[in-house]
Amino acid sequence: MFLSSPADIAIYGGAAGGGKSFALLMEPLRHVSKPGFSAVIFRRTSKQVRNEGGLWDASCGLYGAIGGKAKESELAWKFPSGSSISFGHLEHEKNKFDWQGSELAYLGFDELTHFSESQFFYLLSRNRSVGGAAPYVRATCNPDADSWVADFIRWWIEPETGYPVPERSGKLRWFLRDEDNLLWGDDKCALEMAHPGKFAKSVTFIAARIEDNRILMERDPGYRANLAALSTVDRERLLSGNWKIRPAAGEYFRRSWFPVVSAAPAEARRIRGWDLAGSHAETGTRPDWTAGVRLARDRDGIFYVEHVERLQGTPNNVERAIRNLAQSDGTQVSIALPQDPGQAGKAQAQALVRLLAGFRVKSQPVTGSKIVRAMPFSAQAEAGNVRLVAGPWNAEFLTELENFPAGRHDDQVDAACEAFNALTEFSQKSQRDMYS
Repeated sequence: MFLSSPADIAIYGGAAGGGKSFALLMEPLRHVSKPGFSAVIFRRTSKQVRNEGGLWDASCGLYGAIGGKAKESELAWKFPSGSSISFGHLEHEKNKFDWQGSELAYLGFDELTHFSESQFFYLLSRNRSVGGAAPYVRATCNPDADSWVADFIRWWIEPETGYPVPERSGKLRWFLRDEDNLLWGDDKCALEMAHPGKFAKSVTFIAARIEDNRILMERDPGYRANLAALSTVDRERLLSGNWKIRPAAGEYFRRSWFPVVSAAPAEARRIRGWDLAGSHAETGTRPDWTAGVRLARDRDGIFYVEHVERLQGTPNNVERAIRNLAQSDGTQVSIALPQDPGQAGKAQAQALVRLLAGFRVKSQPVTGSKIVRAMPFSAQAEAGNVRLVAGPWNAEFLTELENFPAGRHDDQVDAACEAFNALTEFSQKSQRDMYS
């Protein structure tokens, strides 16, 4: 169904093991005899392309068998006709501009939910062709209730249960963009007549199930059992293809664990922890926030969340806000900065440390998953050792904590955990020094 769809954009999604990525690799082969045909298949990072058993490995067993010549350093295949199929990545939001001026007849997105909405729609502007193949887009994905894709394909999903509607799988619909809004219709001509001067594109969603992949079921019958052994949420997503399932609210934080007080004791050690957003707000994007949480700990070991600051802006705006808040907090409040992996994260942390000269600043690499880093703070909150100082930011802070880790944003949670881990690390060091 996926390989025969006439849609401009076809999304093959749902449960794991349905053969989605292999179908994405097969699709452009129908055009490789056409000179000038070019195709790019994207994963969010180049590492995901190169992973063992990933797209590149699978392409070697497929493209090489029909005369393709591999250029592994470029992650590209060339065919005798002069056509090409290559692999790309969009690790950062700005990487979409790397493809400015490109002419790509076939656009493929593996795990579409990993890409931002603006990346996807910007790349559509590169989806063009003057050769024999009409431009088109194909994508695969697993369910993610909080992704923009869930909203994009909502017509094909049962709103109450979250499961795909069987009779709608593979059916075409049309959309066009009116400013920042997508307008949908069941008939292309009617939609375009209602909006003169605008042109509609066809879309379909095709639901995947592991049972569709007979070869996998025969060769690895235990794989279904592996999916069945997952947690309830992951099992519903990856085995049943549920687009609405989320972890239950309050799994790691509950509102009742945070009694509100008027102020924290004056005699306390204080640290403001930061979580730094990777990008600033742009039209059509839903970026993360930069968040700073000031945490205090008194002599009895009780923690107080004293203040939360959230902002979105350009890197210069964020740096200025961090510096201003440090001056407002005073030099008695230490600062904990995360250092994201890679050279860029290290450079960012070093620049902020220089910016905050005169303040006590600690920067250390981020290790472990978000959940692992949040568990110590969660344990103290559940034990009744965390208080919340009354402020206008309380409601948003508690909502984000209660929705963690399934909510759209977790910046305040990360910042609070950064402060908590730095504060407890200092206390443990003080005790070691005392008894050494």
